Amino acid sequence: MAILRTLLLTLSAAATVASADNLKPCLRQAVSKVAFAGDLLYQAVDVEVYNLDYPVTPAAVAFPTTAEEVSAIVKCAANNGYPVQAKSGGHSYGNYGLGGVDGAVAIDMKNFQQFSMNTTNWEAVIGSGTLLTDVTKRLHNAGGRAMSHGTSPQIGAGGHFTIGGLGPTARQFGMALDHVLEAQVVLANGSIVQASDTQNQDVFWAIKGAASGFGIVTEFKVRTEPEPGTAVQYEFSLKIGSTSERAALFKQWQAYVSNPDLTWKLASTLTLAIDSVIISGTYFGTKAEYDALDIGSQFPGANGSAVVFESWLGLVGEWAEEVALELGGGIPAHFYSKSTAMTAETLMSNETIDEFFEYVDNTAQGTLLWFLIFDFEGGYTNTIASDATSYAHRDALIWLQTYSINLLGDVTQTQIDFLDGVNDIATIDKAAYAAYPGYVDPRLSDGPEAYWGDNLPRLQKIKEEIDPNNVFRNPQSPSPAA
Repeated sequence: MAILRTLLLTLSAAATVASADNLKPCLRQAVSKVAFAGDLLYQAVDVEVYNLDYPVTPAAVAFPTTAEEVSAIVKCAANNGYPVQAKSGGHSYGNYGLGGVDGAVAIDMKNFQQFSMNTTNWEAVIGSGTLLTDVTKRLHNAGGRAMSHGTSPQIGAGGHFTIGGLGPTARQFGMALDHVLEAQVVLANGSIVQASDTQNQDVFWAIKGAASGFGIVTEFKVRTEPEPGTAVQYEFSLKIGSTSERAALFKQWQAYVSNPDLTWKLASTLTLAIDSVIISGTYFGTKAEYDALDIGSQFPGANGSAVVFESWLGLVGEWAEEVALELGGGIPAHFYSKSTAMTAETLMSNETIDEFFEYVDNTAQGTLLWFLIFDFEGGYTNTIASDATSYAHRDALIWLQTYSINLLGDVTQTQIDFLDGVNDIATIDKAAYAAYPGYVDPRLSDGPEAYWGDNLPRLQKIKEEIDPNNVFRNPQSPSPAA
């Protein structure tokens, strides 16, 4: 038996070496620019890890310019037994765009910058490598158009449009993926297909929420809206308040945003950091309309301010500045993050809110750089059936995002325990844990179940049909059906 085991290990190692030897010439023939593990400056220039707590070394990073090159790269990887993942903006919290583990073939989509606008129906074609800052500018320049998406300018369309795409206008117009009408997709067998509600419907359903496990989108066709006109950016803050004062303010905010009759034109976020609560957001309308809401009366004791924006680009720029202050402007760092959804039925009770704030104030946090973000959702996104797309959490009213950053090295166990405790209290008595698939948490033992909920079985069935060998995979992507 020992001799047989040794022989099998030797054959396996030999196969791996042979596979690696075959991969390099195949990729060099498939694409003009490709880098391999061991190349000079590979880790610093070509790999670009985002979360430094999860170092990843892909077997190769390829930089295609056409869908045909993407197809050829996928074939090279699949034929030699390598997993494949696409990277657009590179903001994956687990570095899943690089594979999430060592040895994948990463496809960097930054060259896919195509853009066009049909001025008859105002549908736009957007390349999957386009960063959100450029999405905003190009839509603006093409006729004053807009679509819902997040506020971080460095995020890429390829991941954002296919994982959800939350943002300030999502309550009015739906998430980014709700704007996608059609997509060009490279499948695991290398075929290039168009996916929509009328062709390759299963592929289309899967990529609207879980694309990283099913294919690589090279371009999107999206619906657009006229840019919002006048908007009011507001903020109410309570600094250095007591535990009970901050808990009381949170209760007032939660009660306000959970009103089912609240206008869809209002976006709101509550951010909790050391000794402070900040309620901020945007009202998409005139200052007179905003004043009529009398938001300030809802939050007594908080200092308020409001700024009117007439320029859509100016407002989007303001959002980007706020994100830069919270997340470091997309700079790689050691951090830990979690997310969980609160529905209208699973909001924290007043007693739980008191427990929550007592925990935050009296538990070792391990760093001064932590913050908890409660993002108000609902509106349009709640009107769509949970099984209409693979994105499952249509009933989310508030998304809680928690972050802990360490500027000195790896995130500590104290930081991890603190955030885990925060989430445990916020999700108390839930039947099933729900996590936003765009904020991946590699520590989740049941990631697929948390990300895709009741839609996971259908995803696994589609996976078995179009990617039975699990070519497109990361540590938490759906697996083929058994």
